[in-house]
Amino acid sequence: MLSTIGLIGALALLIWMTVKGVNILIAGPVAAAVVAATSGIAWLPPLAGAEAPDYATSYMAGFTGFFADWFLMFLLGAIFGEVMGASGAAASVAQWIIDKIGIRHAVLAVVAACAVLTYGGVSVFIVAFSVYSLAVHLFRQANLPRRFIPAALCFGSVTFTMTSAGSPEIQNLIPMQYLGTTAYAGWQVSLVVAVLMAGVGYVLLQRMVKRAVANGEHFEARPGDDVVDENRVLPHPLLCLLPLAAVLGVFMIFQYPQALGPFSSIMPEESLGKWALVVALGAGTAIAVLVGRKSKGAMPAAFSRGATGAVVAITNTCAVVGFGAVAALSPAFQQALEMVKDLPGDPLLGAAIAVTVIAGLTGSASGGQTIALPLIAPAYLGAGAEPGELHRTVAIASGALDSLPHNGYIVTTIRAICGETHQDAYGPVGVLTVLVPLAGLALALALFILF
Repeated sequence: MLSTIGLIGALALLIWMTVKGVNILIAGPVAAAVVAATSGIAWLPPLAGAEAPDYATSYMAGFTGFFADWFLMFLLGAIFGEVMGASGAAASVAQWIIDKIGIRHAVLAVVAACAVLTYGGVSVFIVAFSVYSLAVHLFRQANLPRRFIPAALCFGSVTFTMTSAGSPEIQNLIPMQYLGTTAYAGWQVSLVVAVLMAGVGYVLLQRMVKRAVANGEHFEARPGDDVVDENRVLPHPLLCLLPLAAVLGVFMIFQYPQALGPFSSIMPEESLGKWALVVALGAGTAIAVLVGRKSKGAMPAAFSRGATGAVVAITNTCAVVGFGAVAALSPAFQQALEMVKDLPGDPLLGAAIAVTVIAGLTGSASGGQTIALPLIAPAYLGAGAEPGELHRTVAIASGALDSLPHNGYIVTTIRAICGETHQDAYGPVGVLTVLVPLAGLALALALFILF
């Protein structure tokens, strides 16, 4: 009982501290300490029994493990975003979009840019870095409140694209190894759900932005923004699209070398996996520097800002991952796993509840799947669940409660990339990344169960 109270209380405390603006590097360890104190987990290695876990080692293992896995991607992603801004490429593309589709579609342009990169395989952690500079210029031109930029970035990257059939994101690929399915499992229902989430989410986002504008909110410039010089000659917009195209194209080539057909012999035989993103971001950054060669004087500062921003962003995420690592050790968490494994009723409904709850507790869609699937997949497949339907249900379910305020991607996007506070920015983010995916999950379950 004490462990259960401690786990729920620690999660509530973490969310409360995050919303109140407590630095996540403090909030994460404090919340994890509450879990340890109420779960009988030793504080330090010398105090733990033989082979028993301890708070300090477990927290830092989660923290440093994520850092080691993703730092290069965060570094190059942050530098790429800064170079796109400093080179004038983001401003040029923003102006071109405004000229072509009209200023009233600025929000749509940001969402679409994120969606293309996400569905193209660029990690959701990096998409926000890549599109942020473009979003700032578009919102400035349209005079829209910048507190909605995180919502536009998150909506375009972690909702209707991340968990849809065919998406190369890890959240769509993890079920394959447990269910023997393909990335296109349940594509018919997935298509319907994706269209619903995209349409409903965009309408909601537009309404929230319009309501804020009607209440007198507008774009507010900040000292760190790229300086807008009316007399500055910007690079041609088509040239400025090359860095984004390079990131997507190079990533696809190194991720799926076999797709080159007769030319695949000049590429690695095997996919580079996540390391393809390092190559892609490096190529995109190099091209962005060339496109902005007339602004070469601004490049050293852009690289420096990117490096600093990357460290802040990834450590924010690591702090939440560390909390999840400690939380997973608590008896209450293990009891929760046993409970969700044996939920009665339709297997798809049980799987949806299990993955949703675990993803919420860990603040991670991929973490929720990785923990839940080894436990529930054999039982639910044995109960007659169709593997493709189970795959799609699990994928969509993982993208709902994972986006609570303490989620690493949410914290990074709101705080480190966009420079906003949870109090100002999380409301729209929560509507679009929690409520909309939950509605999509309900629709998917209805379609699978009824038809």
